[in-house]
Amino acid sequence: MSHRKLVVAFASLAVAISAAADLTAQGDPGERFGQWKMDSDRPPPYVNIMTYEPWGDGGMSITVASTNANGQDSEWGYNTLFDGTPRAVWGQEGSETAVEWVDERSTRITNMRNGRVTQVIINTLSEDGNVIENEYVRMDANGKITGVSHATYRRIH
Repeated sequence: MSHRKLVVAFASLAVAISAAADLTAQGDPGERFGQWKMDSDRPPPYVNIMTYEPWGDGGMSITVASTNANGQDSEWGYNTLFDGTPRAVWGQEGSETAVEWVDERSTRITNMRNGRVTQVIINTLSEDGNVIENEYVRMDANGKITGVSHATYRRIH
């Protein structure tokens, strides 16, 4: 089975698993702290930068700042304790995000809008700690997968 099919199958299963599932795998959020720029072949001014900073007791604050092809800036973010608890996303009205560890290098990020799961992301940190690979699985109102995409982020600070 291809990696992409495994990610889709895993993400589908993740949506079905109860929030009360016992996830014992723990990573070190500190390995992600810093700034990460998304690889893109889009022409400037397009850019997407994620910033990961310490938050709370063992948690992380995530800010995503981007500039689209027309030069319009946007910024949004959220905080997590990696406990699977949905928390508000600032800069995106009606949105919540829940993050939990899958294993020591990967997290599962469940994005919700108006109480409905819209996307599951598997976020995996490379062994050398300098690359994050994101697999995005988008879902419709019935939980049916409508698309899968991938992004690579490289550490810049």
